[in-house]
Order: sequence, then structure tokens, then C-alpha cells
Amino acid sequence: MTNPEFIPFAKGDEKLDWLGLTEAIEQAHSLPKAEISDTFLYRGKDTLLSRSAWIDGIGILVKSATIFPGNHDVGKPLIHGSVSVLNNDDGDLAAYLDFKLVTKWKTAGDSLLGALKLARPNSRKILIIGAGEVANNLRQAYGAGFPEAEFTIWNRTKSKAETLAAQFPNTTAANSSLQEAIAEADIITSATMVSEPVIKGEWLKPGQHVDLIGAYRPDMREADDEAMRRATVFVDSYDTTVEHIGELIKPIASGAILASDIPADYYNIADMRRTSDDQITLFKNGGGAHLDLMTSVYILQQWRDK
Repeated sequence: MTNPEFIPFAKGDEKLDWLGLTEAIEQAHSLPKAEISDTFLYRGKDTLLSRSAWIDGIGILVKSATIFPGNHDVGKPLIHGSVSVLNNDDGDLAAYLDFKLVTKWKTAGDSLLGALKLARPNSRKILIIGAGEVANNLRQAYGAGFPEAEFTIWNRTKSKAETLAAQFPNTTAANSSLQEAIAEADIITSATMVSEPVIKGEWLKPGQHVDLIGAYRPDMREADDEAMRRATVFVDSYDTTVEHIGELIKPIASGAILASDIPADYYNIADMRRTSDDQITLFKNGGGAHLDLMTSVYILQQWRDK
């Protein structure tokens, strides 16, 4: 076995570019479709998520993550895990990547690519719902994709929104209700780990783009049936969202939408576009293992080049 490379967070992070990552993800979807497998183990609200992916021409990835929501109450990170990348040709271990590095860039980069395809190009007001680590990453990513935009952060605990907003230019904490903050936005990106929807469809206005990130289990969702009904819904992958995440399971079960109503995922990205300025678009970020692999390969290439 060759000596695998290890890419730590800080040194890896400084070599990366958000728009470069979105281009890499789009290009990787032109390769043979990924073979993927996910397993979930649960203990109450705690989750062990193991994901693997193989894309012929890129390589193999195995990623394991623990999500312990209760860690927030004792000042510990919610998510821990590990990432391994193996060579496509011989299966040898190529690299260990810092789990949080891959997760940061995969999650926010996935949403940014969706917004670049679906949001109105002249979007200037972006609302981030949530004020945690993912919200921080979203501010970085969307700032690169929409450099002229003004950002508002809404959080149930306003002081956390103020703390995050202070780290960035052109960014403020919302002084209004969530309903009022949504009404003023061109793009709404939400990263909340909730089971009951916080985004109501009756609040949405024509032309908005909604980006949903937080839900990852069958019992979780951030937007209600009316939001799904009013919007044209897109996903990053049919295979990792439609039958796996409450965001889609529940409105399909209620009849609010049909699975066949979803016009595109990244494997037919040419169809991932809005058809009018008034159309409400909604993107569900499922973040499958194939996206972890695409992101990890991009990180590894940048690491070796730079």
C-alpha cells in the first residue's frame, strides 16, 4: 500500500474556491452515474450515517458521520466523522481528508450550484435561516456566487445571528419576524435541524429561490406542504432524497406533490433551470456520498496542484 495523503482542515481550506468546486461538481455529473449506498443507525435523536460512493473514472469514497444534536447543549460540535478516498484503478487508499473540510465544502457548494442554476441572476437579497456552522459556510459560498448581494441572518436566538453577521461585510441580523424576513428575500437558504416546518408556503412570493439543507432524516423537514406545492421542486439526486428525507417523503405522502413533478437532478442538469422570473424554485440539498466523493477529489486535486 502506498502512503496515503492526509489533508487537514486549515491547510486544505485555504486552497479551495467555491466557484471552482461548483464547476467540478457539474463536470463530474457527466461521468458514469455513481454507485452509492447509505446506512442509518439511530439512537433516539442521535444518528450514525455511513455513506459510500464509487464513480468509475474518479474513485471510491467511504464516509461515516455521527450527528448528536444534544452536543449543542454542552458546547460540543454536533457532527463528527471520517472520510477515506480510494483509487479507482486498484482500490488502494489514496487519502484521508478532514471530515469537516469535506462536509463544509460539499454541503455549501451543493447548495450554491443549485442557486446558480435556479435563482434569478440579479438576486440581491439573500436570507440565511440559522446561525450555526453551516450558516457560516453558506455565507461564504453564497458570497462568492452572488458577490453583490446583501445578506440577512435570521435565528431564533437573535444574539447568535448578530455574532455571525459581524464576521462578514454586507451582512446584518434580522430585526423582524421570519415571515417578514422571507418576504424581503430573493433567495432563502435554510439550515435548521427541525422536524416541524419553519418555512410556510403562504409566505413565499413570486420569483424567489428556496434552498433547503437542514433535513436529512425521514422525520425532518423545513418547509410545509404549501411551500412544496407552490414551488417547482428540484433535488441534487433523486436517489438520495425522494424516498429518504422527510422534506419529500411527507408532501408526496400527503399528495401535495408527486415524485414525477420533480423535473431534474444534477444528472440532467440542463433541465435544472427556471422558466420565468415569477416562478418559485425550491432546491433540496440531500448531499449524497457521490457529492462527498466529487468534493473530495476536487480537494485532493487542489492540494496536489497548489
